[in-house]
Amino acid sequence: MASPIDLEPPNSLSSSAPSFAIRPNNNNHHNNSFLRSISTKEPLNFSEQLPYSPPRLRTSALPSNTYSQPSTPRLSFTLNNPSTKSVDEDHPDFHQTSYRCISSVLKKDGQILSVAVSNGLVYTGSQANLIRVWKLPEFTECDHLKTRASSMVVSLQVSNDMIYAAYGDCKIRVWRRTWEGVIKHVRVATIPKVGSYVRSYISSRDKMMKHMGPISSLAINISDDILYSASLDKTVKVWRISDLKCIETIQAHNDPINDIVVGDDGVLYTASDDATVRVWRRNFCSGDRPHSLTVTLPAKCSPVKTLALTTDGGVLYGGCSDGYIHYWLKGWFSGQLQYGGALLGHTHAVMCLASMANYLVSGSADSTCRVWFREQQDCQHVCVAILQGHRGPIRCVAAFPRLVNEENEDGCTVCTGSLDGVLKMWCVRRTSISDKGKGSSQNACEYFEIA
Repeated sequence: MASPIDLEPPNSLSSSAPSFAIRPNNNNHHNNSFLRSISTKEPLNFSEQLPYSPPRLRTSALPSNTYSQPSTPRLSFTLNNPSTKSVDEDHPDFHQTSYRCISSVLKKDGQILSVAVSNGLVYTGSQANLIRVWKLPEFTECDHLKTRASSMVVSLQVSNDMIYAAYGDCKIRVWRRTWEGVIKHVRVATIPKVGSYVRSYISSRDKMMKHMGPISSLAINISDDILYSASLDKTVKVWRISDLKCIETIQAHNDPINDIVVGDDGVLYTASDDATVRVWRRNFCSGDRPHSLTVTLPAKCSPVKTLALTTDGGVLYGGCSDGYIHYWLKGWFSGQLQYGGALLGHTHAVMCLASMANYLVSGSADSTCRVWFREQQDCQHVCVAILQGHRGPIRCVAAFPRLVNEENEDGCTVCTGSLDGVLKMWCVRRTSISDKGKGSSQNACEYFEIA
């Protein structure tokens, strides 16, 4: 999921240009094939092992219920060097990863701010108050959704043929998707409803229907029939999907909320500029305040901009403004989140994350997108690809399975949207080393469309 729109250079020690500056093309072509090497379990020293270590941002003292974690994060990734042959190259589990850009589209919509994937369709929201619908695998535009509101589309969620879009005017608009011959979308509602908002304002209830600040993120809990919306006004609102009514307002953080995710078990995770991730559980016997805070996870004094959760809920990732990606592991017996370590690779703020199977995809203000592979046994992470091609910060990313997988290979398809206005589709392919001669490791674009 993506972080809010405000972009500040996270590291004053880098270049004098802001982190979202348009970057020139890099003419130094390199081999984009990454070979797997065994990552060490020994913690690395930042000053000795790495050429760059982003500084920590100061923040206020953490509350007393803050969850404790190691003072120094354990760097659990290995950035593979394609020019170095691994000592385990003859191991049967040795893999090679290749990738290429298969599509790049530039429309006159301005910045690409949000993306969602559902049932072979890709939805993209932009600065120009427009949601475009793309059909896979051709990646051709098949529909578009537009409203009269002159505000940007900051977040998208799709579930059960319903599309929920959060706009810059603090409202959520809902469409229904139909498949009668051709794909059509019909707008069915706006949240909050005007009548409900007026009645709530007159009665001065605490459950104010409308957010007082821009919405930053949406999340859906289908099993409980709930839509969550997070805002820069430091609150999370709980909407009942059946009648689109606000049933609760959670005073979640002391600073703006950047992202939220919800697990299949109904647990809600919120990320904020107060440098924490908070975990909330819903208690159906608690009256007007069913959501209660269970634990606060600190993120090393750096604002948390984006979150991602694995499908089984076993790993929670948090991308921060200092370039780190912290992750927490859920214990098999206790069910409690334990700090697992940090992934370092980005030099600017991590703005969006997406998780698919054993893959984690991270987009950053450094204009690159990194693909990480998580080992199943020890949860070590390997950076298997660095997707380069955008000339602006990557604001949103989505990852989904490859449409065609050959024998002895897996991978994912990645869709990236950037503030440079370009939407790109990437194919990441991970094959057994015995098949390394079959794949292509080029970073070429099959076609580029400008409209």
